[in-house]
Amino acid sequence: MAGQDSRPAAFHGVIIQSTGPEDLAILEDALLAVDANGIIKSLEAGVSRQDVATRLAALGLDDCRLTELCPGQFLIPGFVDTHNHAPQWLHRGLGQGMQILEWLSSTAFPNEARFEDPEHARTAYSSLVDGMLRQGVTTASYYSSLHGEATQILADTCLAKGQRALVGKCNMNRGSPDYYRDASVEESVRVTRDCIDHIRGIDPSGSMIRPVLTPRFAISCEDRLLAALGDMAAEDPTMAIQTHFNESEQEVAATRSLFPGFANEADLYQHFGLLGPRSILAHCTIMTPYETRRLSELGCGVAHCPTANMTVGGGFMAAPIREFLGQGIHVGLGTDSGGGYSSSMLNAMRHALVASFARDFLDARDGAAALSLDQVFHMATAGGARVVGFGDAVGDLNPGKQFDALLVDMRACRGGVNAPMQAGDSLRTTFEKFIMTGDDRNIVQVMVRGRVVLDRA
Repeated sequence: MAGQDSRPAAFHGVIIQSTGPEDLAILEDALLAVDANGIIKSLEAGVSRQDVATRLAALGLDDCRLTELCPGQFLIPGFVDTHNHAPQWLHRGLGQGMQILEWLSSTAFPNEARFEDPEHARTAYSSLVDGMLRQGVTTASYYSSLHGEATQILADTCLAKGQRALVGKCNMNRGSPDYYRDASVEESVRVTRDCIDHIRGIDPSGSMIRPVLTPRFAISCEDRLLAALGDMAAEDPTMAIQTHFNESEQEVAATRSLFPGFANEADLYQHFGLLGPRSILAHCTIMTPYETRRLSELGCGVAHCPTANMTVGGGFMAAPIREFLGQGIHVGLGTDSGGGYSSSMLNAMRHALVASFARDFLDARDGAAALSLDQVFHMATAGGARVVGFGDAVGDLNPGKQFDALLVDMRACRGGVNAPMQAGDSLRTTFEKFIMTGDDRNIVQVMVRGRVVLDRA
């Protein structure tokens, strides 16, 4: 593998992946082969250990590096975090229970303003990317601060450490303190273009790092700034767009007071050209049937952030995820660090289940709102990849995809806090124990495009 062993690689053992929004595939005695460029060449189930060498020879991979997985180990696709505030890494967990606008003023903005210092940015972002890779996040959609240099440092850090990422400079020229605000529409746009040029300069193919337009939310942007960002989106049909959407009652009320000409946020963002198949809309907790329908019609993606929705913002907010899925809206999971106190995608999956159970009980609709473990795993992998625009390249372990994967080890020797494996546990039981009780100690190897970026094995 690149960076360690340039030969092709192969894995033999249990492979688990999502094959659809509600479908899970558990492949036993699976042989997965990866070429020297990190592309999955073959995936075949039911291959005995005795036949592995013959199969690899037929693929022309006689000299590959072979990993035989032990009982209790399995491969899964890498996790995709669809919504993460990179400069909030160091103050995760602070201000829990506050209303969203008060939390921004007292906690987020003062800490984000520190990223004006490039050295602070380098230190923080190095810790961030290491920490996210440790949690198995192979792809992330990052909001940077409003600072151009810090945003470029974030992109450089992701590329150097091997994490796939969308990176966007936050656009915000009102609604925040004078010390943390774009000086003008013109400056905000200029710095954004500089960051886009930098990102495309360090990764021209966009296979690892891509720019994303990032109006923080409508409250932070004057009409002219939203219009300018909409124009930039129209210039480039490949450009992703991320923003917050219907996050809380306080945020919705503030948005309507600033934009009285619009009855809802769907019409507002569409008016400025910021809604479509490239849009990543975080939260979406307070939705009218009209807005849900519009998101479906326009092909928008939703970044569901259950941890943050239950701890910061003003009340227990449970987004109507089953309704989104029923209308064909693509949904991924986000940690929303530090509105969400945890950077763990495992926690995001668990909290997505809890929030859906609560919504189902409160709505009294006999299971109509509850999610399944298979659904939240899809959101954390293939669904999330689709939302952030990398779905053609990653999200599953099928031939032709880039090899972004996690080697999970549920054996007692890993020293985690997961529910112990027992004799007779099925593969499904072992997988459920990992999702519901495992932690980063059970993620012993992380691979991105065939490169080992974390190795505890």
